[in-house]
Amino acid sequence: MTGDHKRNTKGLSEFREKRAKECQERVDKTIQQLVKSKEKISFNCIAERANVSKKYLYDHYFDRINTLRNQQAGLSSPKQVKREMSDANKDVIIAAQSKRIKDLEKETKHLKSILEKRYGDEY
Repeated sequence: MTGDHKRNTKGLSEFREKRAKECQERVDKTIQQLVKSKEKISFNCIAERANVSKKYLYDHYFDRINTLRNQQAGLSSPKQVKREMSDANKDVIIAAQSKRIKDLEKETKHLKSILEKRYGDEY
């Protein structure tokens, strides 16, 4: 055999390019979904949802993901918003619960009186 035989690697390189493009599309789509739903962006989350390795993300998307994470750091998450309820909101909730408790106690008292009457009629 002579050494001047050329290997046909065109199919392999086309497949590799196609696969890389699909990977990029999955990662981009995942990032867009996370941003749209205002979920926390992290390398782990993106890697899991896009079905790629974290190394791939670090190699190709490190700057973009870090920028998005830093932008999210300034925004308050839904959990933080819930924790930061004002005193006025808390007072309204407490007043509503107090009213409900009073109504339930009144109903309980009424039902107990009905039961006492029914038991009294039987004995």
